[in-house]
Amino acid sequence: MDAKINGNTEATEFDVLIIGAGFGGCYSLYRLRQLGFKVHLLEAGSTLGGVWHWNNYPGARVDSEIPYYQFSIPQVWRTWKWSERFPSGDELKAYFKHVDTTLDLSKDITYSANVVEGHYIESVAKWTISTENGHKVRCKYLICATGSSFKPHYPDFKNLGMFRGQLIHSTSWPAVANTNNTRVAIIGSGATAVQCTQEIAKVAAHLTVYIRTASISLPMFQRSLSELEERVNKSTYRRMFAHCRESKSGLGYDVPTGSIHDLTDKEREDLWEELWNRGGFNFNQANYREFLVDQKVNKLMYEFWAKKTRPRLKDPVKAAFLVPQKAPFAFGTKRSSLEQDYYECLDQANVDIVDLKANPIREFTEKGIISQDGVEREYDTIVMATGFDAMTGSLMNMNIHGKDGLTFKERWKNGVFTHLGLCSSGFPNLFMVYGPQAPTAFTNGPVFIESQVDIIMDLLERLRGEGIKSIEARRDAEEKWKQAIQDANSQTLLPLTDSWYMGANIPGKPREQLNYLGGIQEYERECREALETFQGFDIVH
Repeated sequence: MDAKINGNTEATEFDVLIIGAGFGGCYSLYRLRQLGFKVHLLEAGSTLGGVWHWNNYPGARVDSEIPYYQFSIPQVWRTWKWSERFPSGDELKAYFKHVDTTLDLSKDITYSANVVEGHYIESVAKWTISTENGHKVRCKYLICATGSSFKPHYPDFKNLGMFRGQLIHSTSWPAVANTNNTRVAIIGSGATAVQCTQEIAKVAAHLTVYIRTASISLPMFQRSLSELEERVNKSTYRRMFAHCRESKSGLGYDVPTGSIHDLTDKEREDLWEELWNRGGFNFNQANYREFLVDQKVNKLMYEFWAKKTRPRLKDPVKAAFLVPQKAPFAFGTKRSSLEQDYYECLDQANVDIVDLKANPIREFTEKGIISQDGVEREYDTIVMATGFDAMTGSLMNMNIHGKDGLTFKERWKNGVFTHLGLCSSGFPNLFMVYGPQAPTAFTNGPVFIESQVDIIMDLLERLRGEGIKSIEARRDAEEKWKQAIQDANSQTLLPLTDSWYMGANIPGKPREQLNYLGGIQEYERECREALETFQGFDIVH
């Protein structure tokens, strides 16, 4: 760790500064050191891990499976053993400790360094970054590896501050949560809410789950991984990682070619039965992709899901709400959560469900929550699993001022503009990892992150080699990139649904597709093609 950064408010200078020590920041640091750049990383938390440092809620677990969810760096995977197909938050924390030990990353990281401001000094083509506790860093290149899901969303519930019990947002889970043998409420039905529900339903005296839109969750089919299996699997890791990079989603699934319409009803049912029984995201990611564009196929997918899921619920009222005859939204237009026994937990006698569309929350009280029907339900603990200001929240939160003084929040108030999902006009020499208008939310994180970071690394090497002072995205290129994403989106069923993919979970946020839809391989091809001639960029020598 750099003593000057820890103890001095004078700016310390580096070639490259990275913000964030999740998968994106760690891989960037590893690659930049390989290339001989003088580099440092600022991390708001106290350890590596990014979202896995902060995720401490009960049941926290990744939903991309092993072996796909990890770094492809041989010295890391050779000496690590996973214990489960879908690792827990605790195992991922241990994995990042192993990454740190193996790659010695912490010597170039300042922890507890929450970035609160940044300014671009055009005369010297340098960034100055300031943290909450007074660190100042100057750099030529700034990499924002701040992730897609960092800034928590708190809905504007009336009298939220009045509640005198324990109020917990899932992103800030306390060391001691009052959930055992108590009255608990969970607000939400996304991946975090599903995982919290599965755990808390087993220990609470009574649990109420407030759901606006029922989740279409897929079976995880979790299992343990033996030491022998892990050892043998490593014989094909290199080829498997390469295969993931060439896929759309970054998961090593084989996707069928042709059209689902070429199959008979029996052939389709047999295929879907096989994909379902694999668990994880196989049912959607290893399937024909027509369900995202063809309403008839989408309806068949939902009906198959409902046929599999409905029998798990014995309570007919709960079954009618959680697995309705008509899909609550087009299948795949919201992110499917992976579950282990979510439906059985909701079916328990000690669990109630409040339909927030029919009976919204009116206000919080000292003792609990009053819904629109006037009923006050009393709780000891309320868990807000209400999600994130995804894709853009972390970038907008840092007050990074571009060369014209505008921040991301000001520049993007009417919508996001980037070129290639890598750079934004007004922010020379700034690069985004796992951010908006890239394939971010539609991919398995580590695989896409390595692909995107490798693009940035090749670019930085070239800028250094050619003595280029700065590179900046042009507005016309951003408009073209944005339009291409929205045009591709309009050919799908995704715009029919209000989702965080579309920014629709945050009141007032412009409704637009925030992700590139073409997948990892196509994204990398487009980026490298544009960067070959610096198409859409202004270059200063």
